[in-house]
Amino acid sequence: MSLQSTVAASDALANRRVIVTGGARGLGADFVEKLAACGAQVVFGDVLHDEGRRLAERLGANVHYAALDLADPASIDAFVQTAAQRLGGIDALINNAAITNSGGRLAGELSLETWDAVMNVNVRGSWRMCVAALPFLCESACGAVVNIASDTALWGAPKLLAYVASKGAVIAMTRSLAREFGAHGITVNAIAPGLTEVEATAYVPAERHAYYQQGRALARAQVPGDVTGPVLFLLSDAARFVTGQVLPVNGGFVMN
Repeated sequence: MSLQSTVAASDALANRRVIVTGGARGLGADFVEKLAACGAQVVFGDVLHDEGRRLAERLGANVHYAALDLADPASIDAFVQTAAQRLGGIDALINNAAITNSGGRLAGELSLETWDAVMNVNVRGSWRMCVAALPFLCESACGAVVNIASDTALWGAPKLLAYVASKGAVIAMTRSLAREFGAHGITVNAIAPGLTEVEATAYVPAERHAYYQQGRALARAQVPGDVTGPVLFLLSDAARFVTGQVLPVNGGFVMN
């Protein structure tokens, strides 16, 4: 995301009270950093406590870190309550945290434990975050939820079944929640990024990165800033009549 686009978004998102899951590094950290640059007030959660604290300290008084484990419903409730108290309410939720765990394994090689772990974090955790935040979003005049899905759910990446299935569920959940939350004036949308150059994708072989890059209409590597701009748009007043949508952000690898 460019400096110019950050400045353009700053007026729209100044003083917005935003909570972010999985914000200690990667895409989540970029969301947190750009939100702070826009003047938003942010509380982000993660299981990476040292990295989370360092990021919050670097970004200043309007950014706070709190422990969050999406596999633990009690942790979710505590995080949302802590964030709402610190911010004085919640205007927006970015459901970003996720795990992969199933990379490189065929469907028949997945264990029940792996399947359940991925679903508990990526699907159940995202659902519980939405439910926990709902009472506070209802009190906001600009309530918005952005769920981070994946373009793998749009084209069916092999050897990644649990993750792909979980992100497909996030897309379906986004549409259903948009209809439910719309009664309260809350928008719910999803971003479906392509393979992005972050710490979490460092395990992906170089040839796989090259495959994605060559298959894009915009044939270059995808970086966190490519995703952050669309996320900030969906949180802004310019998107107040956009809900239930899934926006692929992948340089044209998948066109929807």
